[in-house]
Amino acid sequence: MRRRLRSAAFPLHRHSVPQLALDGALVALAYYLAFWLRFDTGIRGVYERLLENTWWWAVLIGLVVFTAFRLYKRWWRYAGQRDYEAVVRAVFVSTLALVGAVAVLHPVVRQAGRGSASVGLPNGIIALYFLLSLTFMAAVRFLAHAIHERPLSGFRADKDARSVLIVGAGDGGRLVLREILRNRPLGLKPVGFMDDDPTKHGIRVQGVRVLGDTGDDLARIIDEAEPDEVIIAIPSAPGATRARVVRACRDRGIPVRTLPTVFELLRGGANYIAQMREVKVEDVLGREPVRMELDRVGSYLNSEVVMVTGAGGSIGAELSRQIARVGPRRLILLDHAEDNLFDIQRELEYDRHVHPSVLTTVLADCKEEERMREVFAEHAPTVVFHAAAYKHVGLMESNPVEAFRNNALATRVVATVAGQQQTGIFVLVSTDKAVAPATVMGASKAMAEWALEAATARFAGTRFATVRFGNVLGSSGSVVPIFRRQIAQGGPVTVTDERMTRYFMTIPEAVQLIIRAGNLGTGGEIFVLEMGEPVSIVQLARAMIDLSGLEPDRDIAVEVVGRRPGEKLHEELFNPYEGPQPTPAEKIVLAERDPLAAEAVEAIFSEISLLVLEGDAAGLADKVTELSALRATPPMRTAGATRA
Repeated sequence: MRRRLRSAAFPLHRHSVPQLALDGALVALAYYLAFWLRFDTGIRGVYERLLENTWWWAVLIGLVVFTAFRLYKRWWRYAGQRDYEAVVRAVFVSTLALVGAVAVLHPVVRQAGRGSASVGLPNGIIALYFLLSLTFMAAVRFLAHAIHERPLSGFRADKDARSVLIVGAGDGGRLVLREILRNRPLGLKPVGFMDDDPTKHGIRVQGVRVLGDTGDDLARIIDEAEPDEVIIAIPSAPGATRARVVRACRDRGIPVRTLPTVFELLRGGANYIAQMREVKVEDVLGREPVRMELDRVGSYLNSEVVMVTGAGGSIGAELSRQIARVGPRRLILLDHAEDNLFDIQRELEYDRHVHPSVLTTVLADCKEEERMREVFAEHAPTVVFHAAAYKHVGLMESNPVEAFRNNALATRVVATVAGQQQTGIFVLVSTDKAVAPATVMGASKAMAEWALEAATARFAGTRFATVRFGNVLGSSGSVVPIFRRQIAQGGPVTVTDERMTRYFMTIPEAVQLIIRAGNLGTGGEIFVLEMGEPVSIVQLARAMIDLSGLEPDRDIAVEVVGRRPGEKLHEELFNPYEGPQPTPAEKIVLAERDPLAAEAVEAIFSEISLLVLEGDAAGLADKVTELSALRATPPMRTAGATRA
């Protein structure tokens, strides 16, 4: 506290001395020139004495006022609009203070008739002094900034410098250009900009011309400029734009890099060029990422006790990160995998600085009902996000007993305990594979959805909701990391069927929508995240090979290995008996359907429980076949039933 007060009372540091000396000299020069310009025939008499007696007043008053306005707490090399505004205010106040001091203290008096009169500053001198001081003060700061931004010797790239074409002449492009001009050792030479804003075409940004747009002009500009490299300097560029630029450059063997996001910059420092990264497949999927104001859409979690099951998994970990940002009273991280739970706890505490008093880690298995009752009784969560699930399709086909035990029965256990404990909100993270399920994993997740809908009828005090979406880029089991690993090993990249398509979404945007959906409904709803257009898996594989700087079918083979049992060519987001309905939230749709008959759900769960208890894998496989056949009208629905 004492140090802060000292800094406020004396807004100077040791590096301010040269700035003070230079400003003092400039003020003195401005004061002298104001007199000299006013009396162009020579300064004589009382005004000569006034200049001699008050020039040091001008310097002293000026430096005191400039210091009070904190002009010396700012580096001139980084002078910006606010700095120049502060200079204007400081020069104006110092001029008024000088005029007032001369008028009050009467430094020069002359005889006038029988008495004497003080000599004040003429209006012309006051105006000239203000303008000259302002000009000198602003000019010296502008000069320091200009020299820092671009040395007086100008920018001369090395002979072997790589030519760079920059996509985006906005703030991101200017940042890239500034780093190139200021850092000759980077070995880069800008040859032009591309920008889709037609008002920028033909203009120059720090001497570099905007050559055209990334549409019709793209191929022509690349061919004429012949860059060694292209940098996409628009962190928020649409996927379609990135894909168009990448395709054009890959056809010509030109590498493409992209400006990092704000988060990547904050995490890695301020050297924009050093943090340029290769364009990722996430950048070129052709769909605008979903962005929400998390503080607003997640405000209902503020001061709540929130539990995340499966907190160490891909979705659970990101849920934990984002929920921690909105200020819950307590965040309970539950997982049965010790290493994963330890990792997310350490990340939240040490990397994201979440106070340990907010976090509670619980090592537990959702399949164990008594353990779940203990956890809910001890921590009394008011909001639960149930993300614990097995999701590897191939493994679940080989282990159907564990798939149903963990995905279906465990969900029913946790939902039942939450309802009995009158938890306020319970959100299930589901998948598009639960729609017309054709695999063990899909059938087990479909049953998890039914368990929540049945729980809605039993427990009126808890708002149950299901959130259904497709593949998540980068999550455990996602095809993208599998393709990356295959490419790194030299191939081949394996695709099960050339016709196969899937929906994709990034982990952060999926989690934002899950959090938003948690506060949408009244109970029992199934919310579906809009995933955009489905992506061809074989085209995705080829794009990833391209982005690795290799050529599909020449450097890396793409092999079609055949579909796995039960695998569908195209995933769906809605069952035939579900009708999509809009919701107040952007990118979230309600899957409207008739409510389930609770008795029918209980009957099928009893049957599944018995098969799991007996370890009857063949019986469970038959049950998957039976469930996959119920595409149009599942028998467990009751006509005219109303949702409880």
